[in-house]
Amino acid sequence: MPIRLVLAEDHYLVREGILRLLEARPDLDVVAVCDDLSSLLAAVEAERPHVVLTDIRMPPSDTDEGIQAAERLRETHPEIGVVVLSQYANPSYALALFQGGSARRAYLLKERVTDLEELEAAIRAVAGGGSVIDSKVVDALVAENARRDDSPLSQLTPRERDVLREMAEGKNNAAIADALLLTERSVEKVIHSIFLKLGLTWETAVHKRVKAVILYLAEGL
Repeated sequence: MPIRLVLAEDHYLVREGILRLLEARPDLDVVAVCDDLSSLLAAVEAERPHVVLTDIRMPPSDTDEGIQAAERLRETHPEIGVVVLSQYANPSYALALFQGGSARRAYLLKERVTDLEELEAAIRAVAGGGSVIDSKVVDALVAENARRDDSPLSQLTPRERDVLREMAEGKNNAAIADALLLTERSVEKVIHSIFLKLGLTWETAVHKRVKAVILYLAEGL
């Protein structure tokens, strides 16, 4: 069954461009297109989509409507996934999105929409209960945190840092193994070592690992 989508974007050309990309995929079904927060919430009630794909800033205030929608839907329709598209690599927006829960949430930079494979992967991830955060945001968090003299990140080996970045992006052990040319068993050992060094509680669920890592990286920012 196709994944039912509601698309929310207030800029006409951007909205039409994304819509054309999504329509090229027969397994993605755009059931409503919106240009502000109120019409987005109304479309969700009318269409009950699997996933909402939304810009981070829309009318009425052009501030963080995408984040507001994700928070609202967490309470009213927790089964619906939300992919927030943003032009901001500033980690604070991503942290706001994940603060209330990371399951079924993704934060991608708008420049990624030209890569349909990546966009579709994020849509599928949140539809299945997972999490995705843009790699550029992860890099910004790691770099900022690593500048602290007392940061435990300095204890991580280069391999552990690589796995940390992949894990923070929402990848499971198999995907990390493929990306870094490792065995899944090796990845599991590295993740155990990372959590031990960073003082994090071990999590098996991918979306919980994402939240744990992102919140850790955000400490002190």
